[in-house]
Amino acid sequence: MSTVVPFGRRLHDAIERTGRLCVGIDPTSKDLAAWGLPDDARGAARLAATIVEASAGRVPIVKPQSAYFERFGPGGIDALAQTIGLAHEAGLLVLLDAKRGDIGSTNAAYAEAYLRVGAPLAVDAITVSPIAGVGSLDPFVHVAREEGAGLFVLARTSNPEAHQLQSSRDQDGRTVAQNVLEWLRVQNGDEEIGSFGCVFGATVEDSREWLDGLDAFVLAPGVGVQGATPDDLARRFPNGRLVLPTTSRAIAAAGPSVDAVAEAVASMAAACTDALRGAVDEEVSR
Repeated sequence: MSTVVPFGRRLHDAIERTGRLCVGIDPTSKDLAAWGLPDDARGAARLAATIVEASAGRVPIVKPQSAYFERFGPGGIDALAQTIGLAHEAGLLVLLDAKRGDIGSTNAAYAEAYLRVGAPLAVDAITVSPIAGVGSLDPFVHVAREEGAGLFVLARTSNPEAHQLQSSRDQDGRTVAQNVLEWLRVQNGDEEIGSFGCVFGATVEDSREWLDGLDAFVLAPGVGVQGATPDDLARRFPNGRLVLPTTSRAIAAAGPSVDAVAEAVASMAAACTDALRGAVDEEVSR
């Protein structure tokens, strides 16, 4: 019998301990300059280390954006690996925001790179794109199940350009996003807490009609600078216990002091947890 604890269970338990917020780590040129750091791999590593330290014990999970490290080449990849290691040492789960997605054979290689325990960039979960068809994600699912890792599949994202594609319909009248959500229901099966969730923007107004009945974690980007508030979360997401709001720019804006960043993390985490508590209570009362 496997002793691997699935990602869904680990995330649920971490949320119970620390509250409900995913902190993004995005070492942009703008934020590095604002922090007085060089726009290079060393600067990215320093900004990331500060956010990790500020997040430890205050949130369950952090989300490095891979592209902001990759832009610095091999040094950036080293900085990303360092960030992942620091986060794990601090007791944080790590969700790599890489949005990988290709044909099955390529996805198999991506899965080995990011989800296989012992790989240099191994993380607890990764964001993936279903653009090549949800069936192309099977290699991610296979490795994730073996290693107790998680996936967050793009369904409806917070950028306005996404609506045209994600709301387009197939011959049966189902939208791309609906097909993704149905696929997640199948993959999670009878699991009490599934390890395969979706990315659904916190700025999407009609999220309730899409997500009602979905028993999977929902990564909800867009809280803070993109316009969504903690109160919007309770109004837009019907299953509050599985919503994982995420914010990055609002947290980085508090830097570079680790104490100031920690205060921003704690404040946003408390606001999101309190707001979603109402959604959880509503769900239980049904």
